[in-house]
Amino acid sequence: MAMRRASTKGFKRTASLLTGRIRQASESRGFAQSRLLTDWAEVAGADVAAIARPVEVSYGRGGMGATLTLLTTGAQAPMLEMQKDQLRERVNAVYGYNAIARIRITQTAATGFADGQVAFEHRPKNAGPAQPAPEMTQAAADVVAPVEDETLRAALERLGAHILTKEKQGTRT
Repeated sequence: MAMRRASTKGFKRTASLLTGRIRQASESRGFAQSRLLTDWAEVAGADVAAIARPVEVSYGRGGMGATLTLLTTGAQAPMLEMQKDQLRERVNAVYGYNAIARIRITQTAATGFADGQVAFEHRPKNAGPAQPAPEMTQAAADVVAPVEDETLRAALERLGAHILTKEKQGTRT
C-alpha cells in the first residue's frame, strides 16, 4: 500500500491561520470561548443573531459570574430583554458551566459608535403570499357559486382558495 502524501503542498487552511488571531481578539474582549463570537448565530439562534451581537464579557471584582454585553438597536432591545434568561442558558452551554451570570443590553444604531459599527442582518422580506393552486381556486369557486353578489362571491373565492391551500399544506393553525 502506498503512503498518502499531503496534498496541501505547503499551504495551510485559512482557519488554521486565523484561529490564533481570533482567539487573541476575543480574549482582549473577555471572551474565553471564541466560539461565542464565531458561531453566534448557532449559539443564540437565528432570530437573536439577526438583532444582536456580543460585544464584551466583563468579570466582577469577586470573580463570580461574568456579564455579557450585547449590542442591539433601540427598537429590538425590549424583545431581547424578554429573552435574556433563555439566552444566558444557551451561552452558558457553550462555556460548559455558569460563566455568565448577567446579560447587559447596549442600544445603538446599527452603524453607530465604535462598538456598534456592525451591520445587523435583516431577515429577507416575504414577497407576499403564494398564489393558490388553480385546483384550489376552482374548488372554492364551486362552493361559493350560489352567492349572487359578484363582489362578495369574488372575496369568498379568494378566501376559500387560501384556506384550502393552507389545509393541504398542513399549515393551518
